[in-house]
Amino acid sequence: MIKPVKEKIILGIDPGTNLMGYGVLKIVGTKPEMIAMGIVDLRKYKNHYLKLGHIYERVIGIIDAYLPDELAIEAPFFGKNVQSMLKLGRAQGVAMAAALGRDIPITEYAPLKIKMAITGNGKASKEQVADMLQRMLRISNDNMLPYMDATDGLAAAYCHFLQSGRPQLDNAYHGWKDFISKNPDRVK
Repeated sequence: MIKPVKEKIILGIDPGTNLMGYGVLKIVGTKPEMIAMGIVDLRKYKNHYLKLGHIYERVIGIIDAYLPDELAIEAPFFGKNVQSMLKLGRAQGVAMAAALGRDIPITEYAPLKIKMAITGNGKASKEQVADMLQRMLRISNDNMLPYMDATDGLAAAYCHFLQSGRPQLDNAYHGWKDFISKNPDRVK
């Protein structure tokens, strides 16, 4: 069950070194609504450091425009190309630094976790994720972008919205011994 919140804005980011996707969700009560999604196109920058600088500037701009309360960001997935992983990790780190500079709490989600939260299938395609988001958030065809990076950013925000309604791990039980120690009166 999702806990009602008066109002909260969640910024979701799908980090990238060519295209960085983002999505902004506004939560009123328990109802999510997409208020923005887009991409930051970095393909015109040949220098990796210029890309990182542009990511920082654009994330700060997005934060200042929408004033998110929280940031949900997709974690880099493990790949075979170490150099690509390092570049992607740097892009993610710069986006995180921008949020930290504005005192915005950050939660990182694995791609599998995001896909699972949105579609129920951790191996879902980007198109399946986009289609489910379009249905769940009632996004018109006109507001859907041709870049799946944008819907991946929105998916990170939506995953965070879904996770925020779950009980904290501190309230969960970590096996039968933990249950028994917290509920001695319920055991005979």
